[in-house]
Amino acid sequence: MSDTEVNTAAVGENNIIMRERKRWGFFGIPWTFTKYTLMTKKLVITQGLFKSVENEILLYRVVDISYSRTLSQKLFRLGTIHVYSHDKTSPELEIKNIRHSRQFKDTLSDAVEKDRIRMKMRQSELIDSHFIPDDYDDSPNDL
Repeated sequence: MSDTEVNTAAVGENNIIMRERKRWGFFGIPWTFTKYTLMTKKLVITQGLFKSVENEILLYRVVDISYSRTLSQKLFRLGTIHVYSHDKTSPELEIKNIRHSRQFKDTLSDAVEKDRIRMKMRQSELIDSHFIPDDYDDSPNDL
């Protein structure tokens, strides 16, 4: 089993789309114990060797995704993805030093969009629950 997997095996209602492992910045060696699993409905972060901690972010709660690479990351074919969400425990998640970072970012972005469509969510519903569209006018002058 490789560090990066694209798999469609069913896990309950969630399918695993892709897996990545955080790597040590020098030579991209996977000496860390942090794994990122992208599923159809959530992103799962598993950390630790002796004590494992698992955190998940539901994809429809993701607000923004950004991507960056330093010079040393470019040399060792690594990258960093920043995920901003409305999750209570991880509003800002940094997925640092992963091998297939561009592919993971694009796959994550597509999965977020598909989950928003599945949940019938719009960006405005996530940002502000009191959103009123510009074309909606409640003034009595227009009646």
